Amino acid sequence: MTDLADVENKVRESLGVRLFTVLAWIPERQALRRVHSSDPARYPVGGEKTVEVARGWLARCIEAGEPYLGPDRAAVRAVFADHELIESLGCGAIINVPVVEGDKVLGVLNILDAEGRYDEESVVVAQSLAPLAVPALRAAVHEAAE
Repeated sequence: MTDLADVENKVRESLGVRLFTVLAWIPERQALRRVHSSDPARYPVGGEKTVEVARGWLARCIEAGEPYLGPDRAAVRAVFADHELIESLGCGAIINVPVVEGDKVLGVLNILDAEGRYDEESVVVAQSLAPLAVPALRAAVHEAAE
């Protein structure tokens, strides 16, 4: 089984990344729980996001299972309540890629780097890596539901 550290390394090799986190979707609570973080001091594993998640982002990534590309700081600010912390880490671009098994969204890969670093081609690469996270996210979602 590929663990999330392996997924992070593949993302790092393929796209480059300053901050990488993985969130498991807990539908019973309408919450996203962080299950992996490249910066556990600022983004600790176990942290949850609920109300601060932008409704449009939730509809796109979780409900529709579509990726989100925020290519610049304005796009990051428009969606993420923690944009000041994100910017303080030198990040101004984000790709959020749903991790899907069948028709069920298990969670999201969050890939962040400097403003202008990612484009539509980067999203395609990120989507090709998302299936690697399925086993680990399936286990995390199951654990969170217990």
